[in-house]
Amino acid sequence: MKVNSIGLDAEKSAGLSRDLNVLLANFQRYYQNLRGIHWNIKGKRFFDLHIKFEELYTDANIKVDEIAERILTLGGVPLHTFEDYAEHSKVPIGKNISGDEDAIRLIVASLTQLLVLEREILNTSGEANDEGTNSMMSDFITEQEKTVWMMKAWLAEQI
Repeated sequence: MKVNSIGLDAEKSAGLSRDLNVLLANFQRYYQNLRGIHWNIKGKRFFDLHIKFEELYTDANIKVDEIAERILTLGGVPLHTFEDYAEHSKVPIGKNISGDEDAIRLIVASLTQLLVLEREILNTSGEANDEGTNSMMSDFITEQEKTVWMMKAWLAEQI
């Protein structure tokens, strides 16, 4: 087994970098969706949702940077073109969404997809003994599960 500079199996780190790049692409689409609904939200809940969407896109932007830096730490190169993001993203595209419930449903659908990817990476990083990636995924999952619960509560829907 070849070990990289941070003491991890180099082959497993390369695989995790690829998986993290897929997550990065999906987070970029999620971020852009949040910007769009922040700009376009209309209705009686505008003031509350406009602020909430800004909070969410600010958090997503921080996470994008954390994911890219983790890819670099593992020896990979982060994806950084819209073409790459489109090719690797499964998060739904939210185009011209201005209604409150449609916007919240887009967030839930996006986070559901991100959670699936993050759980896969969590399993892989655990097998690779990669505590850095493992910890990051664990933190992301905990935060996003709570956000999904809150969004579903806002919609008056069950988890």
